[in-house]
Order: sequence, then C-alpha cells, then structure tokens
Amino acid sequence: MISDKILQGAEYLIRDVPSGDVFTPEDFTEEQRALGETTEQFLRNEVLPHVEKLENHDFILLVKLLRRFGELGLLMIDAPEEYGGLELDKTTSLVAAEKASLYGGFSTAYAAHSGIGTLPLIYYGTKEQKEKYLGKIITGEWLAAYCLTEPDSGSDALGARTSATLTPDGKYYLLNGTKQFITNGSFADLYTVFAKVDREHFTAFLVERTFPGVKPGAEEKKLGIRGSSTTQVILEDARVPAENVLGEIGKGHKIAFNVLNVGRLKLGACVVGGGKCALAEGVRYANLRKQFGVTIGTFGAIREKIADMVAALFASESVAYRVGGMVDARLATVPKGIPDYYEAYQHGIEEYSIECAVAKVFCSDVLALVADEVVQIFGGYGYTQEYPAERFYRDERINRIFEGTNEINRMLIPGTLLRRALKGELPLQEEVMAAVGRLSAARGEPSSAPFGAEKALLRNLKDAFLVLAGAAVQRFGAKVRDEQETLIALADVAIGVFSLESAVLRAEKIAASGNAGQAGLAEAAAGVFAFQAAEGAVTAARRAAFYIGEGPTLQMLLSGIRRAGRYDASGLLDAKRKLAAATLEKERYPIG
Repeated sequence: MISDKILQGAEYLIRDVPSGDVFTPEDFTEEQRALGETTEQFLRNEVLPHVEKLENHDFILLVKLLRRFGELGLLMIDAPEEYGGLELDKTTSLVAAEKASLYGGFSTAYAAHSGIGTLPLIYYGTKEQKEKYLGKIITGEWLAAYCLTEPDSGSDALGARTSATLTPDGKYYLLNGTKQFITNGSFADLYTVFAKVDREHFTAFLVERTFPGVKPGAEEKKLGIRGSSTTQVILEDARVPAENVLGEIGKGHKIAFNVLNVGRLKLGACVVGGGKCALAEGVRYANLRKQFGVTIGTFGAIREKIADMVAALFASESVAYRVGGMVDARLATVPKGIPDYYEAYQHGIEEYSIECAVAKVFCSDVLALVADEVVQIFGGYGYTQEYPAERFYRDERINRIFEGTNEINRMLIPGTLLRRALKGELPLQEEVMAAVGRLSAARGEPSSAPFGAEKALLRNLKDAFLVLAGAAVQRFGAKVRDEQETLIALADVAIGVFSLESAVLRAEKIAASGNAGQAGLAEAAAGVFAFQAAEGAVTAARRAAFYIGEGPTLQMLLSGIRRAGRYDASGLLDAKRKLAAATLEKERYPIG
C-alpha cells in the first residue's frame, strides 16, 4: 500500500505539501555524506590535477580514472547485491553524481557508464546476461555506452534506421547502421544498441566492441566536455548473438524512455554540482580581483549576481533531491523478490517522469545562468583558457541538449499531465473548475506566518496553471498536443511552481531545525528565488494566455494571472546582501 504522504506524479500541482514530507539535502544519512566526501576527494586529488591532459583527449588516463572510481565502489551504487553491487537508493546515486561534477568531462563519462550504460542491463537483462556482463561493468573492468541517437534521429528516437536481421540459422542478428554522439564511444567495451528487427520492431541489443562488424568512429570536435569521448559507432553486418537481445523484441522503446527518466534526474544532480563549483571559482576571483583600488566582491553589481546564483542553486539543489526522495519513497513500496520486480520498479520511476523532466530542465537552466554570470565576474579573463570560467561556459551548454532537449522535456510535462488526466489518474477537470472559482474571487492578505507570502504565491500560481491548462484543452481539444508553443509556456509555469515550492518547503524545514545561521540564509534564498520565480512564471502564464485566449476569455485569463502573480518582495535587497556576504566569506555555496 502506498502512503498518502507519497505524491503521485504531477500531484504537486493540485495538493499542498507539508515541508516534513519533502526530502532535502539536510536529510542525508551519514553514509550518503561519507560517499559524497569520498567522491569529491577523488575528483580533487586524482582528476582535477589532470584536466589539461583530459581536455586534450588523453582517454587512456580517463579509462584509468574510471577504473579507479570502480575500485572505490562508485560504479556499483545502483547494481543489485546479487551480482556484487551495493543496491543503494537513488538519492545516494544523486550525491555521487553531484560530487563527480567538479570536472565536466569526467562527470559525463561517469554518468554515461553508471547510468544509461549500466541501467538497461540491470533493469531488463536476463540472469545469464547479468552474470556475463554486470560484474565487469560495475567494477570498471569493462566500460559501457548507450547507443540510441542516429545522424537523422535525435529527439525522434523511434525514427532510428539501424536494422537488425536474424541469420538463417537463428544464431545471430546482423546489425547495420550508424549511431551518433555516443559518449564513451571510443573505449567502451559494451554498447547498448537500439535497432529495428526486420526494419520494424524497435529492440535493444548488448553489443561488445570486439564483435565482428563493430567500429567506433573518429572523435567529435566538440564545443565542451572535451575530456569525454564522443564518437559514432558504426555497425556493418555486426554479428550479435541472438541471446544478446535485451528485453523483448519490439519493446526497445520501454528501455530507451524509462532509462532516460533516471538519466534526467541524475543530470539534475550533476548540474547542481557543476553550478556550485563554478560559483566557488567566481567568488574566489571576486575576492582577489581589484578595480578602482578595491576587490570587485565589494561592488553591489557583483554581489547581486552572486546572490541570484546562490538563490537559484538553492532551488536547483532542492528540486533534484526532492525528486530523488519522491522516487525513493515510491520504490520502497515495491517488495523485493516479487515476480517482475524490475517491471514494478520501472513503473515506480515512470510515475515521476514529469518531475524528472522538471529537474532536468530547471537545473540545467540554472547552470546556464551560473556559468554565464561567472564568466561575467571574471570579465575579459573569463573569455580566456587561462581561467576555468571559459571551460565552465563551454561544458555547460550540452546539458540543455542531451537526455532529451529541454524543449522536448518541456513539452513532455503538460503532455503527460493531460494524458494522465484523460485516463482518470488525476482529477484535473474538477481541480480546474475549483481553480477558476478561486482565481476569480477576491483575495485577502497573505498569512503573516513565516513563508506566508511565498505559500500564497504558490497556491495562486498553481491555480493559474490549472486554469490555463483547462482553457488550452477547451480551445484546442485533443489537438493541444500539437500546440508546442502553448505546451512549452504551460511547462514553464509548472516548472516555476515545482521549483518555488521545493525551495520554500526546504527553507521552512531548515527553519524548523533550529539552526539559526542556516535558517537565515535559507529564508533569504527562498525569498530571492520567489521573486525570480514569480516573474518567470507570470511571464510564461501571460504568454500562454495570449496563445490560448481571445476576447473576454483572454481578458479573464490575464486578470487572473495578474492577481496570481502578486508577491510582496519587501526585504529583497537585504536578503541578497545577506546571501552575497555569506558566500564571499566562505568562498563557496554557503547553504548546507
């Protein structure tokens, strides 16, 4: 039985959530903290001293580092104990992903191996396949890659042209095609390759690099993450044993899309770590660089940038670990040892496909803000390779593209919500009608209790989203799924709601802990972010209103949005100055 405290996917849009029901970084166990420390120290001591070599494609060194990571047990976090793994929760996996992100090239290689490179085998492999491959993969003896994208099919994964044809004796499949942008492509020992059996049935295969007909292509000349390998994988009558079909023939889409949900969530944690690293470099520079006889960290213009970055990172961190906690709580209800355990396990993850997409989009957008502002703090030096700001800027950009572009993920959010409503899984129609009434009614002043203004803003923005979603369905009907501009605008409102709620509930939780210093910083971060989120969500809501409404309907929508977006941001400047001062003093992200 699933507890009432465990939200359904997207239920955050129609329910108020108590802060005690939300997982935050303050809830980490001692084991999770210790694993995070081990991961961070490995990056600082064994990876960062070799960044220049890795940036110049020393993949022999990268492979050694990944295998060393495996020796520390950091490649087996998700693997079942039955096959030598640690079988830890998703939150622990997120902690490792965050701490491994001090260098983007290594983080990318690690995430590709331990996430999308390993999880398909764990979730869908047969006992024989796991016994043959999994022990090698989780120790780092072998390295893994995931081959989905093709030159002509990126976001449209099911449009793949790679074919698989069974040999007359039934012993092998012959795979033909080219896979594009494959992380770890040049050195991976095992590829998860997607191909169409008889050019029709989308299917996954476990393909060893040494199989006849398998050939990695040349390294891509990339803008960023240059310390990772990215190649084509070329298949020319590649002979793959029939027993290496992964999962069922024709069911490859289940593997491709379900594994991506975890990949999106892990990416959220990765970019949180990257953002904190970039912020620390920017702050240290601001404390050293002098202009007009004083350090630039004393300037209000620089301090405001620092405060905005800290507030956004506080929200980003809150989002990633909140979703991780939601997934873990749901997975804990799946009894181990039941038949089809991993099928039920995957359903548990898929329940939060919307929230995983939110984490991917929001957190990668925050990293983009941070990387850009850190370059600005460095000024002209930020544009040179002499300082790390230039690398942060280059490495950041890919995060809004892989694991599904941010545009695809944005459209997934309202699209999935509406599909669930049509199936009766969410009472969306009833909630829309109630929201129309609330948004039209005269509203009193927000509660004077702590975070009263932020919670009032949240309730109003949830109502605005519901009203707009209802109006979109009424205007476009089933064709709303084709109205991409409208879906993206609705997604931005839903993302704003989830990120704001995550930040506010975490701040409230920290305040209740009795740690006055951290509580003050968390309250400041929540207030600064609430101002940012309100501005962004209202802009997106207005955009959606103009796409959806006409005449009196448009005026009704705009009037409701105007009321919904009211937020008293008194004390905003003081909050920003508090965040900036603490960050400059500690020379790092100051919360937690």
